[in-house]
Amino acid sequence: MHPSYDHTSSHPSQISEAERIARLRLIRTENIGPVTFRNLVQRFGTARTAIDALPELARRGGRRRPLKVPSVTEAEREIAWNHRIGAQILMIGEPDYPLSLAAIEDAPPAISVLGDPRLLSTRNVAVVGARNASMNGRGFTEMMAREIGAYGYTVVSGLARGIDGAAHTGSLETGTVAVLAGGVDVVYPPEHDTLYREIAEHGAVVAEPAIGTTPQARHFPSRNRIISGLSLGVLVVEAAKRSGSLITARRALDQGREVLAVPGSPLDKRSDGTNRLIQKGAAHLIQGADDVIRILNGLAALCLEETSAMEFEPPPPLQADPQTSEKAHTVVLETIGADPVAVDELIRGCQLSSPIVATVLLEAELAGVIDRHPGNRVSRRLEISE
Repeated sequence: MHPSYDHTSSHPSQISEAERIARLRLIRTENIGPVTFRNLVQRFGTARTAIDALPELARRGGRRRPLKVPSVTEAEREIAWNHRIGAQILMIGEPDYPLSLAAIEDAPPAISVLGDPRLLSTRNVAVVGARNASMNGRGFTEMMAREIGAYGYTVVSGLARGIDGAAHTGSLETGTVAVLAGGVDVVYPPEHDTLYREIAEHGAVVAEPAIGTTPQARHFPSRNRIISGLSLGVLVVEAAKRSGSLITARRALDQGREVLAVPGSPLDKRSDGTNRLIQKGAAHLIQGADDVIRILNGLAALCLEETSAMEFEPPPPLQADPQTSEKAHTVVLETIGADPVAVDELIRGCQLSSPIVATVLLEAELAGVIDRHPGNRVSRRLEISE
Protein backbone atom coordinates (compact mmCIF):
# COMPACT_ATOMS: atom_id res chain seq x y z
CA MET A 1 0.00 0.00 0.00
CA HIS A 2 1.63 3.19 -1.14
CA PRO A 3 0.53 6.74 -1.88
CA SER A 4 2.14 6.82 -5.31
CA TYR A 5 2.75 4.65 -8.33
CA ASP A 6 6.07 6.39 -8.94
CA HIS A 7 8.44 3.42 -8.56
CA THR A 8 11.45 5.58 -7.72
CA SER A 9 10.09 7.82 -4.97
CA SER A 10 7.96 7.61 -1.83
CA HIS A 11 6.37 10.95 -2.67
CA PRO A 12 3.51 11.56 -5.12
CA SER A 13 4.51 12.95 -8.49
CA GLN A 14 2.74 14.68 -11.35
CA ILE A 15 1.24 12.35 -13.95
CA SER A 16 1.22 13.21 -17.64
CA GLU A 17 -2.13 14.01 -19.22
CA ALA A 18 -1.89 10.97 -21.50
CA GLU A 19 -1.27 8.70 -18.52
CA ARG A 20 -4.14 10.32 -16.58
CA ILE A 21 -6.51 9.51 -19.43
CA ALA A 22 -5.17 5.97 -19.67
CA ARG A 23 -5.60 5.45 -15.92
CA LEU A 24 -9.16 6.70 -16.07
CA ARG A 25 -9.87 4.30 -18.94
CA LEU A 26 -8.30 1.44 -16.97
CA ILE A 27 -10.32 1.93 -13.78
CA ARG A 28 -13.54 2.34 -15.80
CA THR A 29 -12.90 -0.99 -17.55
CA GLU A 30 -15.28 -3.79 -16.52
CA ASN A 31 -14.00 -6.30 -13.95
CA ILE A 32 -11.22 -3.96 -12.83
CA GLY A 33 -11.40 -2.78 -9.26
CA PRO A 34 -8.92 -0.73 -7.21
CA VAL A 35 -6.70 -3.68 -6.22
CA THR A 36 -6.44 -5.05 -9.75
CA PHE A 37 -5.85 -1.53 -11.07
CA ARG A 38 -2.93 -1.12 -8.68
CA ASN A 39 -1.50 -4.53 -9.58
CA LEU A 40 -1.75 -3.83 -13.30
CA VAL A 41 -0.08 -0.40 -13.14
CA GLN A 42 2.68 -1.66 -10.89
CA ARG A 43 3.36 -4.68 -13.08
CA PHE A 44 3.27 -2.95 -16.46
CA GLY A 45 4.62 0.46 -15.46
CA THR A 46 1.90 2.51 -17.16
CA ALA A 47 -1.85 2.24 -17.60
CA ARG A 48 -1.44 2.41 -21.39
CA THR A 49 0.75 -0.70 -21.38
CA ALA A 50 -1.63 -2.43 -18.97
CA ILE A 51 -4.58 -1.74 -21.29
CA ASP A 52 -2.67 -3.29 -24.18
CA ALA A 53 -2.08 -6.42 -22.07
CA LEU A 54 -5.73 -6.85 -20.98
CA PRO A 55 -6.98 -9.04 -23.86
CA GLU A 56 -4.32 -11.71 -23.36
CA LEU A 57 -4.62 -11.65 -19.55
CA ALA A 58 -8.41 -12.01 -19.71
CA ARG A 59 -8.14 -14.79 -22.30
CA ARG A 60 -5.78 -16.74 -20.06
CA GLY A 61 -8.27 -16.29 -17.24
CA GLY A 62 -10.96 -18.00 -19.30
CA ARG A 63 -12.85 -15.06 -20.77
CA ARG A 64 -14.19 -15.52 -24.30
CA ARG A 65 -15.57 -12.05 -25.03
CA PRO A 66 -13.46 -8.85 -25.10
CA LEU A 67 -13.39 -6.63 -22.03
CA LYS A 68 -15.22 -3.33 -22.43
CA VAL A 69 -12.52 -0.67 -22.26
CA PRO A 70 -13.63 2.98 -22.54
CA SER A 71 -12.13 4.90 -25.43
CA VAL A 72 -9.85 7.91 -25.11
CA THR A 73 -12.78 10.07 -26.21
CA GLU A 74 -15.00 8.68 -23.45
CA ALA A 75 -12.35 9.36 -20.82
CA GLU A 76 -11.80 12.89 -22.11
CA ARG A 77 -15.57 13.43 -22.05
CA GLU A 78 -15.74 12.40 -18.37
CA ILE A 79 -12.93 14.80 -17.48
CA ALA A 80 -14.63 17.63 -19.41
CA TRP A 81 -17.97 16.90 -17.74
CA ASN A 82 -16.31 17.27 -14.33
CA HIS A 83 -14.78 20.57 -15.36
CA ARG A 84 -18.14 21.88 -16.54
CA ILE A 85 -19.66 21.55 -13.08
CA GLY A 86 -16.52 22.87 -11.36
CA ALA A 87 -15.21 19.49 -10.22
CA GLN A 88 -11.82 17.92 -10.80
CA ILE A 89 -10.57 14.34 -10.96
CA LEU A 90 -7.72 13.44 -8.61
CA MET A 91 -5.64 10.41 -9.53
CA ILE A 92 -3.79 8.34 -6.95
CA GLY A 93 -0.14 9.26 -7.27
CA GLU A 94 -0.84 12.98 -7.79
CA PRO A 95 0.21 15.60 -5.22
CA ASP A 96 -3.36 16.62 -4.29
CA TYR A 97 -4.56 13.06 -3.70
CA PRO A 98 -4.93 12.58 0.09
CA LEU A 99 -2.15 10.40 1.53
CA SER A 100 -4.39 8.86 4.19
CA LEU A 101 -6.74 7.53 1.51
CA ALA A 102 -3.88 6.40 -0.73
CA ALA A 103 -2.56 4.24 2.12
CA ILE A 104 -5.55 1.86 2.25
CA GLU A 105 -5.30 -1.43 0.33
CA ASP A 106 -8.22 -0.65 -1.99
CA ALA A 107 -7.75 3.09 -2.43
CA PRO A 108 -9.86 4.48 -5.29
CA PRO A 109 -7.56 5.15 -8.27
CA ALA A 110 -9.63 8.19 -9.27
CA ILE A 111 -11.99 10.44 -7.31
CA SER A 112 -14.05 13.41 -8.41
CA VAL A 113 -13.90 16.40 -6.06
CA LEU A 114 -16.29 19.32 -6.08
CA GLY A 115 -15.18 22.13 -3.77
CA ASP A 116 -11.88 22.48 -1.91
CA PRO A 117 -9.66 19.36 -2.34
CA ARG A 118 -7.32 20.58 0.41
CA LEU A 119 -9.91 19.54 3.00
CA LEU A 120 -9.28 15.91 2.09
CA SER A 121 -5.75 16.17 3.48
CA THR A 122 -6.51 17.93 6.77
CA ARG A 123 -7.04 16.33 10.18
CA ASN A 124 -10.30 14.51 9.50
CA VAL A 125 -12.77 12.67 11.67
CA ALA A 126 -15.71 10.73 10.24
CA VAL A 127 -19.13 11.00 11.86
CA VAL A 128 -21.72 8.41 10.82
CA GLY A 129 -24.90 6.89 12.16
CA ALA A 130 -28.52 5.92 11.70
CA ARG A 131 -30.63 7.28 8.86
CA ASN A 132 -33.73 7.09 11.03
CA ALA A 133 -31.97 8.94 13.82
CA SER A 134 -33.80 10.25 16.85
CA MET A 135 -34.26 13.97 17.37
CA ASN A 136 -31.87 13.84 20.33
CA GLY A 137 -29.34 11.92 18.25
CA ARG A 138 -29.42 14.49 15.46
CA GLY A 139 -29.13 17.38 17.89
CA PHE A 140 -26.23 15.76 19.75
CA THR A 141 -24.44 15.00 16.47
CA GLU A 142 -24.78 18.55 15.18
CA MET A 143 -23.40 19.88 18.47
CA MET A 144 -20.52 17.39 18.41
CA ALA A 145 -19.62 18.20 14.79
CA ARG A 146 -19.60 21.92 15.59
CA GLU A 147 -17.31 21.41 18.60
CA ILE A 148 -15.01 18.98 16.79
CA GLY A 149 -14.69 21.50 13.97
CA ALA A 150 -13.80 24.21 16.49
CA TYR A 151 -10.80 22.09 17.50
CA GLY A 152 -9.48 22.26 13.93
CA TYR A 153 -10.81 18.98 12.54
CA THR A 154 -12.70 18.50 9.29
CA VAL A 155 -15.84 16.34 9.59
CA VAL A 156 -16.34 13.63 6.96
CA SER A 157 -19.67 11.90 6.39
CA GLY A 158 -21.88 10.39 3.69
CA LEU A 159 -24.68 12.97 3.13
CA ALA A 160 -27.27 10.37 4.16
CA ARG A 161 -30.42 11.17 6.10
CA GLY A 162 -30.25 11.41 9.88
CA ILE A 163 -26.86 11.48 11.58
CA ASP A 164 -24.87 12.19 8.39
CA GLY A 165 -26.93 15.26 7.57
CA ALA A 166 -26.62 16.55 11.13
CA ALA A 167 -22.83 16.04 11.05
CA HIS A 168 -22.51 18.08 7.85
CA THR A 169 -24.82 20.82 9.12
CA GLY A 170 -22.87 21.21 12.33
CA SER A 171 -19.51 21.47 10.55
CA LEU A 172 -20.38 23.67 7.57
CA GLU A 173 -18.57 26.66 9.01
CA THR A 174 -15.43 24.79 10.11
CA GLY A 175 -15.01 22.33 7.24
CA THR A 176 -16.93 19.28 6.06
CA VAL A 177 -16.50 16.62 3.36
CA ALA A 178 -19.40 14.64 1.89
CA VAL A 179 -18.55 11.30 0.27
CA LEU A 180 -21.24 10.22 -2.19
CA ALA A 181 -22.20 6.71 -3.30
CA GLY A 182 -23.03 7.84 -6.84
CA GLY A 183 -21.52 10.44 -9.15
CA VAL A 184 -20.28 13.74 -7.73
CA ASP A 185 -23.19 15.51 -9.44
CA VAL A 186 -25.95 13.17 -8.22
CA VAL A 187 -27.61 14.34 -5.00
CA TYR A 188 -28.89 11.50 -2.81
CA PRO A 189 -31.16 11.71 -0.95
CA PRO A 190 -32.87 14.42 -3.05
CA GLU A 191 -34.01 16.37 0.02
CA HIS A 192 -30.37 17.16 0.79
CA ASP A 193 -30.01 19.23 -2.36
CA THR A 194 -29.57 22.50 -0.45
CA LEU A 195 -27.10 20.91 1.98
CA TYR A 196 -25.19 19.43 -0.95
CA ARG A 197 -24.83 22.85 -2.56
CA GLU A 198 -23.67 24.41 0.71
CA ILE A 199 -21.04 21.70 1.16
CA ALA A 200 -19.86 22.13 -2.45
CA GLU A 201 -19.46 25.87 -1.83
CA HIS A 202 -17.90 25.80 1.64
CA GLY A 203 -16.45 22.29 1.90
CA ALA A 204 -15.87 19.40 -0.49
CA VAL A 205 -17.94 16.70 -2.17
CA VAL A 206 -16.16 13.47 -3.16
CA ALA A 207 -17.25 10.56 -5.36
CA GLU A 208 -15.55 7.46 -6.74
CA PRO A 209 -18.07 6.42 -9.46
CA ALA A 210 -18.09 8.26 -12.78
CA ILE A 211 -19.96 11.54 -12.92
CA GLY A 212 -23.65 11.00 -13.65
CA THR A 213 -23.76 7.59 -11.91
CA THR A 214 -26.99 6.92 -10.02
CA PRO A 215 -26.18 5.32 -6.65
CA GLN A 216 -27.00 1.63 -6.31
CA ALA A 217 -26.99 -0.54 -3.17
CA ARG A 218 -23.58 -1.99 -4.06
CA HIS A 219 -22.04 1.49 -4.13
CA PHE A 220 -22.61 2.27 -0.44
CA PRO A 221 -20.12 -0.18 1.14
CA SER A 222 -17.48 1.13 -1.28
CA ARG A 223 -18.40 4.69 -0.29
CA ASN A 224 -17.99 3.78 3.39
CA ARG A 225 -14.37 2.66 3.04
CA ILE A 226 -13.54 6.10 1.59
CA ILE A 227 -15.21 7.85 4.55
CA SER A 228 -13.04 5.91 6.99
CA GLY A 229 -9.99 6.03 4.73
CA LEU A 230 -9.99 9.83 4.74
CA SER A 231 -10.19 9.97 8.52
CA LEU A 232 -8.08 9.43 11.60
CA GLY A 233 -11.09 7.95 13.35
CA VAL A 234 -14.78 7.15 12.90
CA LEU A 235 -17.37 8.35 15.39
CA VAL A 236 -20.60 6.31 15.35
CA VAL A 237 -23.81 7.81 16.73
CA GLU A 238 -26.92 5.59 16.80
CA ALA A 239 -26.45 2.44 14.73
CA ALA A 240 -28.52 -0.72 14.67
CA LYS A 241 -26.95 -4.19 14.75
CA ARG A 242 -26.94 -4.43 10.96
CA SER A 243 -26.30 -1.04 9.43
CA GLY A 244 -24.06 0.76 6.99
CA SER A 245 -22.51 2.64 9.89
CA LEU A 246 -21.16 -0.59 11.33
CA ILE A 247 -19.71 -1.45 7.92
CA THR A 248 -17.86 1.86 8.08
CA ALA A 249 -16.67 1.00 11.60
CA ARG A 250 -15.41 -2.41 10.44
CA ARG A 251 -13.58 -0.85 7.51
CA ALA A 252 -12.04 1.67 9.89
CA LEU A 253 -10.74 -1.16 12.08
CA ASP A 254 -9.36 -2.96 9.00
CA GLN A 255 -7.61 0.26 7.98
CA GLY A 256 -6.08 0.80 11.42
CA ARG A 257 -8.27 3.78 12.25
CA GLU A 258 -9.73 4.52 15.67
CA VAL A 259 -13.41 3.74 16.20
CA LEU A 260 -15.40 5.83 18.65
CA ALA A 261 -19.01 5.30 19.68
CA VAL A 262 -21.63 7.21 21.61
CA PRO A 263 -23.56 4.88 23.95
CA GLY A 264 -27.34 4.92 23.94
CA SER A 265 -30.32 3.50 25.75
CA PRO A 266 -30.53 -0.32 25.69
CA LEU A 267 -34.25 0.18 25.01
CA ASP A 268 -33.54 1.88 21.68
CA LYS A 269 -32.68 -0.50 18.82
CA ARG A 270 -30.81 2.36 17.17
CA SER A 271 -28.17 2.03 19.89
CA ASP A 272 -27.66 -1.74 19.65
CA GLY A 273 -24.73 -1.37 17.27
CA THR A 274 -22.91 1.39 19.13
CA ASN A 275 -23.38 -0.28 22.51
CA ARG A 276 -22.07 -3.57 21.15
CA LEU A 277 -18.97 -1.89 19.67
CA ILE A 278 -18.18 -0.49 23.11
CA GLN A 279 -19.04 -3.76 24.89
CA LYS A 280 -16.66 -5.74 22.66
CA GLY A 281 -13.85 -3.24 23.15
CA ALA A 282 -13.87 -2.32 19.46
CA ALA A 283 -14.69 1.34 20.12
CA HIS A 284 -13.86 4.07 22.59
CA LEU A 285 -16.81 5.27 24.68
CA ILE A 286 -17.53 8.88 23.74
CA GLN A 287 -19.57 11.32 25.81
CA GLY A 288 -18.45 14.60 24.29
CA ALA A 289 -16.14 16.30 21.80
CA ASP A 290 -13.33 16.46 24.37
CA ASP A 291 -13.19 12.65 24.37
CA VAL A 292 -12.81 12.58 20.58
CA ILE A 293 -10.05 15.18 20.55
CA ARG A 294 -8.15 13.53 23.42
CA ILE A 295 -8.02 10.24 21.49
CA LEU A 296 -7.26 11.66 18.05
CA ASN A 297 -4.88 14.53 18.81
CA GLY A 298 -1.90 12.24 19.31
CA LEU A 299 -2.58 10.36 16.10
CA ALA A 300 -2.55 13.17 13.54
CA ALA A 301 1.21 13.83 13.43
CA LEU A 302 2.07 10.14 13.87
CA CYS A 303 -0.13 9.00 10.97
CA LEU A 304 1.23 11.65 8.62
CA GLU A 305 4.81 10.65 9.46
CA GLU A 306 4.10 6.97 8.85
CA THR A 307 2.24 7.62 5.60
CA SER A 308 4.90 9.84 4.05
CA ALA A 309 7.67 7.47 5.14
CA MET A 310 6.24 4.35 3.50
CA GLU A 311 8.48 2.76 0.92
CA PHE A 312 7.36 1.19 -2.32
CA GLU A 313 7.40 -2.59 -2.38
CA PRO A 314 7.34 -3.92 -5.95
CA PRO A 315 4.80 -6.67 -6.62
CA PRO A 316 5.91 -10.17 -7.58
CA PRO A 317 6.71 -10.55 -11.29
CA LEU A 318 4.16 -12.07 -13.66
CA GLN A 319 4.41 -15.82 -14.05
CA ALA A 320 5.35 -16.34 -17.69
CA ASP A 321 5.51 -20.16 -18.02
CA PRO A 322 2.23 -21.09 -19.81
CA GLN A 323 2.30 -24.73 -18.70
CA THR A 324 2.88 -23.86 -15.05
CA SER A 325 0.29 -21.10 -15.25
CA GLU A 326 -2.35 -23.46 -16.67
CA LYS A 327 -1.85 -26.01 -13.90
CA ALA A 328 -1.83 -23.29 -11.26
CA HIS A 329 -5.02 -21.80 -12.68
CA THR A 330 -6.83 -25.10 -12.13
CA VAL A 331 -5.45 -25.61 -8.61
CA VAL A 332 -6.18 -22.07 -7.41
CA LEU A 333 -9.71 -21.83 -8.81
CA GLU A 334 -10.64 -25.26 -7.45
CA THR A 335 -9.50 -24.07 -4.02
CA ILE A 336 -11.54 -20.85 -4.04
CA GLY A 337 -15.17 -21.17 -3.01
CA ALA A 338 -18.16 -18.87 -2.64
CA ASP A 339 -16.98 -17.74 0.81
CA PRO A 340 -14.13 -15.18 0.81
CA VAL A 341 -10.69 -16.57 1.66
CA ALA A 342 -7.52 -14.62 2.46
CA VAL A 343 -4.95 -14.65 -0.33
CA ASP A 344 -2.20 -15.60 2.13
CA GLU A 345 -4.22 -18.68 3.15
CA LEU A 346 -4.77 -19.48 -0.51
CA ILE A 347 -1.03 -19.40 -1.20
CA ARG A 348 -0.35 -21.76 1.71
CA GLY A 349 -3.23 -24.06 0.83
CA CYS A 350 -2.27 -24.37 -2.84
CA GLN A 351 1.43 -24.68 -2.04
CA LEU A 352 2.24 -22.32 -4.88
CA SER A 353 4.48 -19.27 -4.94
CA SER A 354 3.08 -15.80 -4.38
CA PRO A 355 3.90 -14.65 -7.97
CA ILE A 356 2.02 -17.57 -9.50
CA VAL A 357 -1.07 -17.11 -7.33
CA ALA A 358 -1.03 -13.35 -7.93
CA THR A 359 -0.99 -13.94 -11.68
CA VAL A 360 -3.85 -16.45 -11.58
CA LEU A 361 -5.98 -14.12 -9.45
CA LEU A 362 -5.30 -11.18 -11.73
CA GLU A 363 -6.31 -13.12 -14.83
CA ALA A 364 -9.35 -14.65 -13.09
CA GLU A 365 -10.65 -11.28 -11.96
CA LEU A 366 -10.30 -9.84 -15.45
CA ALA A 367 -12.23 -12.84 -16.75
CA GLY A 368 -15.00 -12.19 -14.23
CA VAL A 369 -14.41 -15.49 -12.41
CA ILE A 370 -13.56 -14.13 -8.94
CA ASP A 371 -14.43 -11.16 -6.76
CA ARG A 372 -12.13 -9.33 -4.38
CA HIS A 373 -13.15 -8.37 -0.84
CA PRO A 374 -11.75 -6.17 1.93
CA GLY A 375 -8.87 -7.65 3.87
CA ASN A 376 -7.13 -9.04 0.75
CA ARG A 377 -9.70 -11.83 0.36
CA VAL A 378 -11.18 -13.39 -2.77
CA SER A 379 -14.17 -15.58 -3.64
CA ARG A 380 -15.57 -17.37 -6.68
CA ARG A 381 -18.23 -15.44 -8.56
CA LEU A 382 -21.33 -17.58 -8.86
CA GLU A 383 -22.39 -16.06 -12.16
CA ILE A 384 -19.54 -15.44 -14.60
CA SER A 385 -19.99 -12.29 -16.67
CA GLU A 386 -18.55 -12.51 -20.14
